[in-house]
Amino acid sequence: MQLRRLHVDKLPARQHSSCWLTASKHAHRYWQGKKKMSDNWLQFVPSDPEYQPSPEAAERARVLLAAFAPQADTVSVEFKESVQFFHPGSNWSGVECSACGADAESWWNSAMESADESGFRNLVTTAACCGARVSLNDLRYPWAAAFGRFVLEAMNPNVRDLPPAEEEQLRAALGCDLRKVWVHI
Repeated sequence: MQLRRLHVDKLPARQHSSCWLTASKHAHRYWQGKKKMSDNWLQFVPSDPEYQPSPEAAERARVLLAAFAPQADTVSVEFKESVQFFHPGSNWSGVECSACGADAESWWNSAMESADESGFRNLVTTAACCGARVSLNDLRYPWAAAFGRFVLEAMNPNVRDLPPAEEEQLRAALGCDLRKVWVHI
């Protein structure tokens, strides 16, 4: 699955007018007649961008998430061939440097383009704000974002959030730490 640069009209227009989104089978708007409807996804991505669980572990986690969000439209897992950027969609509210806390949007887009050239194999970049070496995966995204080759997700989960004990069960099933991304399209 390739990374695409998409213009999203609902993003705050601070320093840029575009963002990076994965070309997910789910990342689109659903239309019903002439009325637009929005959708939400609760995604869990391993903290290590290269990590992929076994198919059996992924299925155990999928079953757990389906039990934790029984009213979700769908609960699925996806294994990616290469590292992808999992983005909060219209929840996007900027990005800050993990070293100094400064607004990173002025240099983030070019850092993403450079990382994309290597297929996101190297996420380390030099922060233009302070000169520190930082990982794009560790920058502060006010609405969480993550890089990874695996995602566990629930579409329209109809839950506000999962209790910490349930998130711990997902971590245990997958055998890794997880980043939680709330996507709104």
